[in-house]
Amino acid sequence: MFPCGSPVILANAMSKLSRREFAKLITAAGVGANLPVASETSDRTIAIQVGAVSFVDEGVAPGLDRFQKDADVNTLLIATFSYGRGIAGRQVPGQPLPDHGKQEYDVNFHGGNFARTHEQYYTQTSLKNIQAPDHAGFDVLERVLPEAKSRGMKTFCWYEDVFRPDLDGIERLQEVTVSGKKVNTLCFHNPEVQAFWQALTEDYGHSYPVDGIMWGSERQGPFGNAIGASHGGSGRDPLLVTCFCEFCKQEAKARGIDTVRAMEGYRKLAALVDQTLAGSRPADGAFVSCWRLLVDYPEILNWEKLWNDGQKLAYQNIYKTAKAIRPDLQVGWHIWHNNSFSPFYRAEQDYAEFRSYSDFLKVVMYNNCGGPRLASYVKSVSRTIFGDFTPDEVLAMTYKIQNFKEANLQDLPHSGLSANYVERETRRALASAGAVKIWPGIDIDIPTAADEKKTEPGDVREAVRAAIRAGAQGVVLSRKYSEMRLANLRAAGEALRS
Repeated sequence: MFPCGSPVILANAMSKLSRREFAKLITAAGVGANLPVASETSDRTIAIQVGAVSFVDEGVAPGLDRFQKDADVNTLLIATFSYGRGIAGRQVPGQPLPDHGKQEYDVNFHGGNFARTHEQYYTQTSLKNIQAPDHAGFDVLERVLPEAKSRGMKTFCWYEDVFRPDLDGIERLQEVTVSGKKVNTLCFHNPEVQAFWQALTEDYGHSYPVDGIMWGSERQGPFGNAIGASHGGSGRDPLLVTCFCEFCKQEAKARGIDTVRAMEGYRKLAALVDQTLAGSRPADGAFVSCWRLLVDYPEILNWEKLWNDGQKLAYQNIYKTAKAIRPDLQVGWHIWHNNSFSPFYRAEQDYAEFRSYSDFLKVVMYNNCGGPRLASYVKSVSRTIFGDFTPDEVLAMTYKIQNFKEANLQDLPHSGLSANYVERETRRALASAGAVKIWPGIDIDIPTAADEKKTEPGDVREAVRAAIRAGAQGVVLSRKYSEMRLANLRAAGEALRS
């Protein structure tokens, strides 16, 4: 007998109450023991990034059991295509192995497409031989999807803009530097590159009953590269800026941009950066000298916009392709961590603009490795465009511009960034994204140097709580399961249930 009168009355009550309120109500009424109550995390996307190697090493069912039991995971972001170690493969060689999986490094990692490649979709691009040789005969989507669906878990394809230089046909797709050299990155204004991303999206969308896709491109335009505005260190060649291939020159001509002037401007910018890297301060200072170049050569920023528009075209084409296959496919993007450091890069990541071609954004908020990364960014630009300031002054200016405040420069690599940073960045994203869902990327054991910040369970718990407290519609446990320690994975689940 139901003390409230009938199951219908209870159902009507539940329709008017949140799950949490209803759970409290029926518990107080003494009937909770006989009714299943959904997890309080069920309305949120709790995703984990995982590569094929983890399912090969640990088994599909045991892996999914662990994700659900330890962290309430309801969504898999499977690294289906990458030639990089950031999201695919086992732990990066040289880093401590986690307490699960094979206790060895995959030193012969190759990468590629970890699902089956269906050739009919790749007729418009020379980049066709992309099948990953790492796990012969193992199609990660074919093997994981049935198990995931039986558990009510969603499966997303997670692929990124990282390539090897030895692939068949890759040379005709590569970017060209201002000095005429080809590099490993691919040009977004090359029609074959756009065709490749569309082909891969069609392949996954037509060949498998996946629930969505996420694509990432951890790259920035020529201006950011020229001044070293990233967390990848300092001392790079300022002439290794891209792209000046024939396709980019054609696009520039269509826009009325003088290619010769643009290349001349970037060469002069490179000379200025070389001067500041050598420790020689220009008579009018680094920033004034740089700004003077931008005024004299507006083509520098014209080319920066041209490059960024090419990257945005890839977002738009992937989105349109996926929605043409199935309108219910969820499509979103991995937003690079440089967004938290460089105001130049942040200015080009307008969340409001993403609204027209996004269902969700995984904004990288890796707080633990964020400390070393921010310190690296600060030291880099304090030797170039902000050479008029000390590194400590550059850090203080960065905090002010980016609207968060953390440790001093000396302590930053060892302390990481706090949960407060995660909460502030989540609120900022939500304020601009409109209906686009925000799923903060949470750092779980992302590699750092031996003397730098390492992830602890408390870090994960507080970061997850901060993201949810700020109003995030989900979280993404990152970078990859194959480098996570289980205590830190469990800490995410503890935070979600608390």
